[in-house]
Amino acid sequence: MTMPKALAAAALLATLAACAQEGATEAADVDVSKDACGAAGHQNLVGTSVGALDAASLPEPRRVIFPGQPVTMDFRAERLNVEIGPDDKVARVFCG
Repeated sequence: MTMPKALAAAALLATLAACAQEGATEAADVDVSKDACGAAGHQNLVGTSVGALDAASLPEPRRVIFPGQPVTMDFRAERLNVEIGPDDKVARVFCG
């Protein structure tokens, strides 16, 4: 690798490292106790059967997560998550 290419590669890596650190700090600053998605108001769903769940009545953004379903790991404080347990009942309602 020539000297200019090596310098360009080093600068790119330094820039990416700075972005990764900044993003981690911003995610850590999110206060999850604020209940941004309104999960506290939907705790009555825990224990109800999936058949009785009307997902259309839940606020957007929302997602209903079934056992074994792949989901993204991005944290979105305003997103309501309804997790269905292996017994086909709502196991958990949370923000993220």
